[in-house]
Amino acid sequence: MSPVQTFPRPTKAQFAQGVAAMVAVVLASNYLVQFPINEWLTWGAFSYPVAYLVSDLINRRFGPGLARHVAWLGFAVAIAASLALAPARIAAASGLAFIASQLLDIGIFDRLRRGTWWRAPLVATVIAAVLDSIVFWGIAFAGTDGPWLTWALGDLGVKLAVGVFMLLPFRLIIGRAAAAGSHAQAGRA
Repeated sequence: MSPVQTFPRPTKAQFAQGVAAMVAVVLASNYLVQFPINEWLTWGAFSYPVAYLVSDLINRRFGPGLARHVAWLGFAVAIAASLALAPARIAAASGLAFIASQLLDIGIFDRLRRGTWWRAPLVATVIAAVLDSIVFWGIAFAGTDGPWLTWALGDLGVKLAVGVFMLLPFRLIIGRAAAAGSHAQAGRA
């Protein structure tokens, strides 16, 4: 049996930044999904995958417990605010898809965290994005006018592409945090 991994506690500012980032991504996405680019995409497809980056960064640095806490708080605040920005059906679909996919992302990421640096965020994001797309598009637009099935496929394709692209900022931010941590340790020695 492997030892239980402990994680540092975030400062109040770090915690608030994580929640604010999560809320901002969900609000922007709930608003932008209402504006189609073409028969395959809405603008929300480009903003939503950043939620997985936020979740994975928190998970890597502070562990799955805090990542889940941020996801639930982000969910509550974002859904309440989304009701003012988007129709109730989109807000509800977004909420259900968001929390299901975020919890899945956090769980998969945690199981794969000890592997190569890119494996956990990539695999977790891909699987969570598929679940998110199925739940969101199936609730928000199924049975409505508009090419929602092609939007769902286009949305998923963009989520996957942006998820791969988000590996670069993930690596840079985690590397910077690790360097800052080792400098702080060296200063204490």
